[in-house]
Formats: sequence, C-alpha cells, structure tokens
Amino acid sequence: MTRRPALMLHIVTGDARPITRQISDSITRLIASGDLLPGDALPSVRGLAQQLSINANTVAKAYAELSADGWLLARAGMGLFVAEQRQQLSNDERARRLDAAVDRFVSDVIGLDYPPSVVVERVADELSHFTKRKSA
Repeated sequence: MTRRPALMLHIVTGDARPITRQISDSITRLIASGDLLPGDALPSVRGLAQQLSINANTVAKAYAELSADGWLLARAGMGLFVAEQRQQLSNDERARRLDAAVDRFVSDVIGLDYPPSVVVERVADELSHFTKRKSA
C-alpha cells in the first residue's frame, strides 16, 4: 500500500467559509502554487479527516468538488491524484468569475482605507508567488 503524504492544511473555526470550502481553497492554492504537482497523490478521505479532526464526509465533499472542477483525478483502486491542469472554462465564464472575485475582494478591503496603489501592490506580490513557481 502506498503511503500518502500529509497535506499542510489548516481549518479556521472563525472563518466565514464552510470547512468544505476551506479544504477546497487550500488544495487549489497548493496546486496553483506548484506545491502539489500533477500526479501527486492526496491523502485518503479518512486520512485527511483524521489529520484535520473533522468528519470524513466533509473531506469527501471537498474532494468531489475538486474532482468535478478538474483539479483532482480519481484512479480506481489507487486513490486521488492531482490532475494535469487545463483550461476547462470558456473565456466568458473565466471573465464572469474574475469579475465576481474582484467584486468580493473590493467589498472586503474597501473599509480598510488603504490607497488603491497599496492594495494593488499587495495583490500583485501575492500573485507573483504563484507565477514564479509555475514557470520555474
């Protein structure tokens, strides 16, 4: 039996996002950053649930959503693996999702009263972490 590595995920009880979403977002971020590469195995549902001290059904739901979105690939009898990333959304859908994400982001930070240049610089800096690893 293949031993699967532990994922370095943290569940925050005070987070407004459901735990399923926190798991999905964390795994998506690990894949986008290059910390998880195509073909890398993920922990079993039970293993990740035990690691995070949560219900296995919560992990199963997050894994199912990630699989449906093309981030993960299930191999019969072998488990879940990071899928090769390819663009599955139309340009219109990508633009719609970007607009929605930007709208949520602006709503979250507008009350912090930072100049737009500082906000843009911080976002660019955070995104650069992902760009460097993908091209490296």
